[in-house]
Amino acid sequence: MNQYSSKSKMMFCSMALVLTGITAGCGGGGGGGGAVGGAAGVPFAAINNSTSPGAVNLGTAASFVILAKTGVSTTGTTSVVGHVGVSPAAETFLTGFSQARDATNTYSTSSLVTGHLYAADMAVPTPTQMTTAISDMETAYTDAAGRPGGPALGAAGDIGGLVIAPGTYTFGTSLFINSNVTLSGSATDVWIFQITGDLTQANATRVTLAGGALPKNIFWQTAGVAAIGTTAHFEGILLSQTAITLNTGATMNGRLLAQTAVTLDANAVTQP
Repeated sequence: MNQYSSKSKMMFCSMALVLTGITAGCGGGGGGGGAVGGAAGVPFAAINNSTSPGAVNLGTAASFVILAKTGVSTTGTTSVVGHVGVSPAAETFLTGFSQARDATNTYSTSSLVTGHLYAADMAVPTPTQMTTAISDMETAYTDAAGRPGGPALGAAGDIGGLVIAPGTYTFGTSLFINSNVTLSGSATDVWIFQITGDLTQANATRVTLAGGALPKNIFWQTAGVAAIGTTAHFEGILLSQTAITLNTGATMNGRLLAQTAVTLDANAVTQP
């Protein structure tokens, strides 16, 4: 894990003040990075202000921008940059792409996808590769869910309007993005959002990155459904134990990794 400079520590503490109102533990820039202090019962005290968590290893699931177990469907004019895969589902569960098999029979192509489409019933070695990718996706989900927990930000699980520093954030129920939210940190910083319920982003809202933050280092682990609202913009890796839905016109930079299905509707999805 990367050590923050003194200036970065102070910036983290400033963000902590914005998010929680905690003042203890935000001393001068000289000493080592202890945990951010606070009154009893304030969960932000669990977050260390000198390091961000390590990234979640996606394994071969990182070869895909969209990966699902039961199907991927799209309507409207969708644009996907990266590979799309399903397993153990067959290619018939890739719907709306009007794909055509390559001569090798190991993948298909579509005018909607800058990349290939893979399924469990394609020619060798695709079935084995897909089984491995799905297993790696499930392992990544378990890794993200098992990290030491952190605070649940916002009121009633709504993180809209916040500027969020790197770290692990844990939500005992659902997480809502009801207005624009900013994740601010460097290109090596990591965010992990652990969500027991659903992840719901409101229509026409945006997840914005600042300070050099990268979508490949942002992990949204949700036990429930992840739903991105109409014309909303999302950043990061979605690891859903169930389904992922992008509503009409929603866009994202990241990956959609679902243990059931992914549903698209005239979306732009770009791998990080």
